[in-house]
Amino acid sequence: MRVTFCCEDTRPDAWLQGLRAALPGAEVDIWSPGAPQADYALVWAPPQRFIDEQPGLKAVFNIGAGVDALLPLRLPPDLPVYRLEDAGMAVQMAEYVSQAVIRFFRGLDGYEADMAAGLWQHRPNPRRADYPVGVMGLGRMGERVARALTVFDFPVNGWSRTPHAIDGVRGFCGPQDFDAFLRATRILVNLLPLTPETDSIIDARSLALLQPGAYVINVARGGHVADEDLIAAIDGGHVTGALLDVFRTEPLPDGHAFWRHPRITLTPHTSARTLARDSVEQIVGKVAALSRGEAVSGRVDLQCGY
Repeated sequence: MRVTFCCEDTRPDAWLQGLRAALPGAEVDIWSPGAPQADYALVWAPPQRFIDEQPGLKAVFNIGAGVDALLPLRLPPDLPVYRLEDAGMAVQMAEYVSQAVIRFFRGLDGYEADMAAGLWQHRPNPRRADYPVGVMGLGRMGERVARALTVFDFPVNGWSRTPHAIDGVRGFCGPQDFDAFLRATRILVNLLPLTPETDSIIDARSLALLQPGAYVINVARGGHVADEDLIAAIDGGHVTGALLDVFRTEPLPDGHAFWRHPRITLTPHTSARTLARDSVEQIVGKVAALSRGEAVSGRVDLQCGY
């Protein structure tokens, strides 16, 4: 068995060590042009040349939850592509989003500014009923986030392409429910996959439908946000601010307006980091199942984009 690793901007050492330890006897290497044919591949944003030079692959494993970097490639129609299912990312996402929601709800940024200015003062206590949270995208991570937020007694709405029943979460489904979902939401959390249908879904129209004083948290892909529309909505006062972890171009270019906007908080695509050890364990289990001819979960529907 030969396994190859083709992942841009990813340090390979932990992955290679884990794969070699878990697959004794297998050839595990880093792909380079002209490399031998592999049976399985771990990829992140691979070039088209990689796909063209590896026609014998039995399966490809994307080392992340989002597969939007694979969609522009010409992939063989019968090549199975599998995404990571959680692998330690869901709990990271839940804690990141929960702290972001609570920070906005409690006005902790205001308290930090007060203390830095030497001001000792209390701010009004908000009502949770006035801060309904809307989670767009209810896959494994979206569901984990929605469930986590219910623990803090926030009203939680969830919107997805297909129906999802989650205890404590008011469900909205499909294009016909999208506007109602937005109108019921004050804190918008985006966890959608990036597809042609969801590109720039957080635009001027969507932002205007949110409740006044809205807040936007984007932890999915930068392409979901129409950057200029978000800035205009914040400057116009309908949206209070935003926490952005992902961007159309990463790293975020030096001159981008997000860097200097006082009501936009940025983090460097760190809301849920891929954990090599957990991911290798999951991938190795799937390789073993595939070699036995068993069905494996997590296969990507490339037509849907997730």
